[in-house]
Amino acid sequence: MKTFSPRAGDIKREWYVVDAQDKILGRLATRIATKLRGKDKPEFAPHMDTGDFVVVVNAAKINVTGDKLNQKKYYHHTGYPGGIKEISLDKLIQKKPEQVIFKAVGRMLPKNKLGRQLLKKLKVYPGPEHPHTAQKPENMQI
Repeated sequence: MKTFSPRAGDIKREWYVVDAQDKILGRLATRIATKLRGKDKPEFAPHMDTGDFVVVVNAAKINVTGDKLNQKKYYHHTGYPGGIKEISLDKLIQKKPEQVIFKAVGRMLPKNKLGRQLLKKLKVYPGPEHPHTAQKPENMQI
């Protein structure tokens, strides 16, 4: 018996729409990361992109548990001495709500070329509209 390894032609990609309104951030991100990676498909291969496209709407209305809105901080460095910057989750949701979903999902994916390729299949919009109706996306229940 031989081990099955999918080829690029064997992979069929679907499009899914997720409504993030009143959903818990971490639970939503794990489901999205699983879909992007393709781990729920029988033809999953860890070295290939076998996942689907995911469109997230209403990202500005995401929910978190506890006091994470005030306590959770995101850090980045400018590259200059003393250039550490921080922003709280509450301010990031107000400023760039799509970045919250991108960061949560991106940190659950592999930290290599494959992970960056998978993250390109994630489309996040702060409001209820999206421009991907031509792809006929299905609703994904969380």
